[in-house]
Amino acid sequence: MHIQCQPPVIFVKDITASRQFYEGLLQQKVAMDMGLNLSFAGGFALWQVDHAHQMIFGVPVDDPSALGRKNFEFCFETDDLDAVFARATEAGIKVVHPPHEQPWGQRVFHMVDPDGHIVEIGEAMPTVILRFMSEGMSVEDVARRTGMPLEFAQHVAQAEDKRERNS
Repeated sequence: MHIQCQPPVIFVKDITASRQFYEGLLQQKVAMDMGLNLSFAGGFALWQVDHAHQMIFGVPVDDPSALGRKNFEFCFETDDLDAVFARATEAGIKVVHPPHEQPWGQRVFHMVDPDGHIVEIGEAMPTVILRFMSEGMSVEDVARRTGMPLEFAQHVAQAEDKRERNS
């Protein structure tokens, strides 16, 4: 027997508003649009809660206000955290806190989607590694600081060196 986890599905009150948030603001590409259920190429899906509840339980949703109870965090990474933060604030999205550095060096900020689900936007770890190296840290120091395996930090450094030589 083989059991494989499938991408998460987030129940939402308004599929149109949530689609605008994830597709518009976070630039996620829709892979399949089934009306009240959308799947994204990034590996997650949205399902309008009233339709989902009817399909799963066979009865209408009893409490759609139960969504976004601060018990779920959805994480995205980017190579330009400040640009995403600017887009979110310009769009009037409720931001929990502005970008700040985590103990392992990754800069993140948190906001909430239209249903109140916590959404984290963080720097991609290769971006963190390159930032620390540009500040003069050795690859070994970067690996220690970030908690990333030394081999991963070396791979990121080598890929950046190759990219710079080819440009």
